[in-house]
Amino acid sequence: MAIPVRSDEIVVLDGGLATELEARGHDLSDDLWSARVLRDDPAAIEAVHAAYFGAGARVATTASYQASIEGFARVGIDRSDGLALIRLSVELARRARDRAVAKAASTGDVRPRLVAGSAGPYGAMLADGSEYTGAYDLDERALADFHRPRAEALLEAGADLLAFETLPSAAEAAAVVRLIDELGDPPAWISFQCQDGERTARGEPIGEAIRAAEHPAVVAIGINCTAPRDMPTLLATAHAATRWPLIAYPNVGRGWDGASRQWLAPDGETFDPAVAAGWTAHGVTWVGGCCGVGPAGIAALASRLAA
Repeated sequence: MAIPVRSDEIVVLDGGLATELEARGHDLSDDLWSARVLRDDPAAIEAVHAAYFGAGARVATTASYQASIEGFARVGIDRSDGLALIRLSVELARRARDRAVAKAASTGDVRPRLVAGSAGPYGAMLADGSEYTGAYDLDERALADFHRPRAEALLEAGADLLAFETLPSAAEAAAVVRLIDELGDPPAWISFQCQDGERTARGEPIGEAIRAAEHPAVVAIGINCTAPRDMPTLLATAHAATRWPLIAYPNVGRGWDGASRQWLAPDGETFDPAVAAGWTAHGVTWVGGCCGVGPAGIAALASRLAA
């Protein structure tokens, strides 16, 4: 299975799904985060996907980042219903995508729009901020087993590719690569959360982590949910470490406080679409935003890249 995107083609991603849901009045303070809205108000998620496509994004990232069998079980959702919700996340994104494709085609724009099945790290399921530290020690087999049910459900529901995102460590990337092999090589991207301009959240050199993510089915490797100020050095190192296309979608410079379950205020920086557009010089071909970046930021980025 391949996606209809050239390796050198610039693809604009969406922004933070939870960011826009919160902006529209949804409370995401419980352990399920945006996956709670997937259960309680699926139309709201479809509307957010539509807003990002309307802003110029070519990828809808599904509302399944925090959706896992184990996480759902903790709030009384059994395996069957949990898998149904994960599949629903793809259906909602596909509906919004299909409308966006039809609207674009009416103007002569036939570029493909994609649905990326979001798969957050094991730490996201713990709901304690562990994806920003990597402070867990499951072995490769256990991590692959954790990711498998969600990945299978996303692919069965028709996701065009998988998005293994906010990974804190090279070890989890190696587990994901193992899983990709076991699933028959579906297209995927792999992106890391980093603590500074040199290291993953777990503290490994970013070049080491990038190399651990290389696999023929992986369409891009890179960085997400990391402060914008750290992106240039991270991307320069990543570009030197791999021949794979790079993906970059930072947050707005806020840190996550797992104890208080809230974002810390940005420390004087923010997401700058003009700067993000310039990351293509570092080999970035997939670019967008993460937590704190809404449709307006994506619209400005898409405009810059189209200029």
